[in-house]
Amino acid sequence: MAGMQNTEGGAAQNSPRKNTSLSAAAYFAIRDMLVTTRIQPGAPVHEEELTRQLGVGRTPVREAIKRLESERLVKVYPRRGVFATEVQLSDLSLLTEVRAPLEGEAAYQTARRATGQQRCRLAGLRDEAFEHGRDAESQMVFDSKVHRAIYECSHNTYLEATLTQYYNLMLRIWYLYIDRLPAVTDHVGELVPLLETMIDCEADRARELAVEHIRGFEKAVLSIL
Repeated sequence: MAGMQNTEGGAAQNSPRKNTSLSAAAYFAIRDMLVTTRIQPGAPVHEEELTRQLGVGRTPVREAIKRLESERLVKVYPRRGVFATEVQLSDLSLLTEVRAPLEGEAAYQTARRATGQQRCRLAGLRDEAFEHGRDAESQMVFDSKVHRAIYECSHNTYLEATLTQYYNLMLRIWYLYIDRLPAVTDHVGELVPLLETMIDCEADRARELAVEHIRGFEKAVLSIL
């Protein structure tokens, strides 16, 4: 990762702020490897290899792994090592059960609480939607931008943290089946009316569309399995 320097043995190692920054950077880098399945479900996660690849010391990587374990993206086995968690088909339905009402709540609160500046940001995302094609990866990138914006604009940090964790787990399932999804889902198209309801402060309708959006993804994936 560009800009990440190894601090072990140097003066920066004594700086809590520096170590926290490196740990956060390592967390996001490793999380993205897991979510996009560059590290496949069930595969070993090699700490030494990651320290070399990211250009950081062992402490930031270990702290990142500890956080990823709490988010169910990796599993640490004593004397065996660290492994990316497996993905089971049942995970899709279980995640949808908890995500659907929470995503609905986030959209509802965003429609109610978003500031004027945030509504402009949502309008920008709505306009950006028309620039995206139907290829699965492009849709995933845009879907991620929209959902993370909604979580932030809900002005509920607990809801944002919970949904971010569940979204990352769901995103990994999407990446796992990326080659088979383009023909069965149009996430970008579904997000436009959802964004418009939040921009226009239509809270009840925003909740309804968000829930439909989440449940529609489950149906799309199940239809190809």
